Amino acid sequence: MEAKTSYNRWVILGVLMIAAMSGALMQTSLGTALPTLMTAFHIDLATAQQATTWFLLVNGMMIPLTAYLANRIKNKVLHMIAYSLLLIGVGMSMLTPEQSDMWWIFVAGRIIAAMAVGIMMPMLQVLIINMFKKEERGAAMGLMGLVVGMSPAIGPTLTGWILEKNHTILGMTLSNSWRSIFVIPFIIIVLATIAAPFLLKNVMEKKKLKLDFLSLVLSVAGFGLFLWGFTNVAADGWGDFARVIAPIGAGVLLLVAFAWRQLKLPVPFLDVRVFAKKEFTIPTVALLLATMAMYGVEMMLPTYLQNIRGLSALDSGITLMWGALFMGLMSPVAGILYNKVGVKAMSFFGFGILALGTVPYVFLNTTTPTVVISVLYAIRMAGIAIVMMPLTTTAMSALPDEKAADGTAANNTLRQVSSSVVVALLTSVVQNVINNNTPSASLKATDPIQYASQALNASMDGFQTAFLISLVFAILGFIFVFFMKGQTKEEK
Repeated sequence: MEAKTSYNRWVILGVLMIAAMSGALMQTSLGTALPTLMTAFHIDLATAQQATTWFLLVNGMMIPLTAYLANRIKNKVLHMIAYSLLLIGVGMSMLTPEQSDMWWIFVAGRIIAAMAVGIMMPMLQVLIINMFKKEERGAAMGLMGLVVGMSPAIGPTLTGWILEKNHTILGMTLSNSWRSIFVIPFIIIVLATIAAPFLLKNVMEKKKLKLDFLSLVLSVAGFGLFLWGFTNVAADGWGDFARVIAPIGAGVLLLVAFAWRQLKLPVPFLDVRVFAKKEFTIPTVALLLATMAMYGVEMMLPTYLQNIRGLSALDSGITLMWGALFMGLMSPVAGILYNKVGVKAMSFFGFGILALGTVPYVFLNTTTPTVVISVLYAIRMAGIAIVMMPLTTTAMSALPDEKAADGTAANNTLRQVSSSVVVALLTSVVQNVINNNTPSASLKATDPIQYASQALNASMDGFQTAFLISLVFAILGFIFVFFMKGQTKEEK
């Protein structure tokens, strides 16, 4: 490892954060663009959401693999590989021809970009720990949180701003095409790629670790089949054996085999033994339920606002922005309250707010005021902020220090995977409800007004069903809190 005097930690952190900004924008920017993509590629909602579901899934699957790569490859080289992958992935999606049979290229670009982000984000945390002393990590982590944490507020709104109209910046025109969404992240990662060879340094020692290739194959195939089965529900329905039941079932079996293999390995690919400790497992499950409740509304709301309410992409982005900002503001407050009242009280309160903020969404209609939707969304995100940090801290605190890295990998992997599954599930449910309730084409010819009214009602039924499922996740999270231990000041 290089001597600490041989590199400037803050310069390295600056390069890493610039690249992380590009990756974070790729993760959050497509939500408000889905209706535009549906029109451009002539695809339905479930197909369009594949760009998000596969990104989240691959991102999650990369987390345990990144732990291996970080020990086997010099971190400077690993980052340059990740930046190259992100350039390729963003470029592929940006240049995809607007044809429905070319959509797979767009999704493939998203998958490659997700591989890059799945390397960059965990490595950013690891390098901060390796570069900075304990008393300096708080400031470094705070800067990282500012970049990564604010992306849910910036991404959808930036996308809406781009799609609103053409913009002239420094004499150059940024068109309102969906392709322009990728221009800013592309420029950012180009700058990081140019700077990386000169400014990044190797700050970690390599270790001789062996990759269990079978574990990698089992996890990729298991999670991939599981998610693919859910994405097929929209087109084929829940009863289709070949494209829905069989892939989901095969995925579950492969994941069971994966977990069994991890128990047998002396150095597992992903250490599932951490789930043997219920003080870790219960908060983690509650955290997954909160994550799924969050994504259940967050990914559906922009499409509802644009396709049902007729809002522009910018206005739908602004509607989500206030909730994301409120979540950012509430996170430090949640930390202070957690130290005073403990995780159980915080979780009851947070899940209660989340559930109460979600109930009205089940009854949204075509005339619900946008300001009401925005306020309710902010309330929901406040509930998410109140439970996220306490649950994560409690889960990690239940493990000994030597298991902290394993617990973090397991926790982050499951959060990303559960996000992808819930997005695939809910979009498939919405599309399935719409397909089953859309009036016949003959009505469009005989009574177009009645046809339009019934088609609109079919869409509303689909979104209301998705919001109801999100409410169920919030209620289940509230119930899980009963099984958590209270935490006294002395225990903390």
